[in-house]
Amino acid sequence: MRDSSFYRFNENPDDNRVGDCTVRAMSTVLGQDWDQTYIELCLQGFIIKDMPSANRVWGAYLRSKGMRRALVRDDCEECCSVRRFAEEHPKGRYLLALDGHVVAVVDGHYFDTWDSGDEVPVYYWYKEE
Repeated sequence: MRDSSFYRFNENPDDNRVGDCTVRAMSTVLGQDWDQTYIELCLQGFIIKDMPSANRVWGAYLRSKGMRRALVRDDCEECCSVRRFAEEHPKGRYLLALDGHVVAVVDGHYFDTWDSGDEVPVYYWYKEE
């Protein structure tokens, strides 16, 4: 059964699906195209002298865009999933960091190349309105 909060979406202009989930999710959450996000993220990596995929690089990039990081409550593993996070956040733009993957959540819907709804986020980025 398809979850109504899931949208199969790939921001990558060549429809690639491997290794660029951070860029895909960031471009979706920031409302930018993939190329702009990739170039700016690479520039941030150049400035910090680390790879664009490093957490500290994309964390610095998101901070520069006015976003803040918060931890997902961890009192029980079943308490939070990507799907549940999306349902509980019907307004706003969020970037969820999972173990080895990144997902965009916008206004209660999660956008990914596959249905990652059962995955458990570790932390998330948001922009205060």
